[in-house]
Amino acid sequence: MDLLWTSLAQLVNLVFQVCIFLLVARALISWVGPAQYHPLVNFLCRATDPVLDRLRRLLPLQFGGIDLTPVALLLALYLFKGLLLNLIAQLARG
Repeated sequence: MDLLWTSLAQLVNLVFQVCIFLLVARALISWVGPAQYHPLVNFLCRATDPVLDRLRRLLPLQFGGIDLTPVALLLALYLFKGLLLNLIAQLARG
């Protein structure tokens, strides 16, 4: 049974790490401003824009041309990942 909880925790961690990686890559790409029709840029936009657009509507975090929405989403992802992994650890202990 311990293997199940460990595997679940690793899967949750992997999913969050991929999301964080995509978000950081999207933020870095936005600074460089490459061709908009590049397949990698299109993929990053399609993967991250739905969540970022919803968050932008809820929290207008754009100041002087700087968008802090990805930073807020990163903090939320790290917080939620920690809470979820802590919950899994507590459930594993019984």
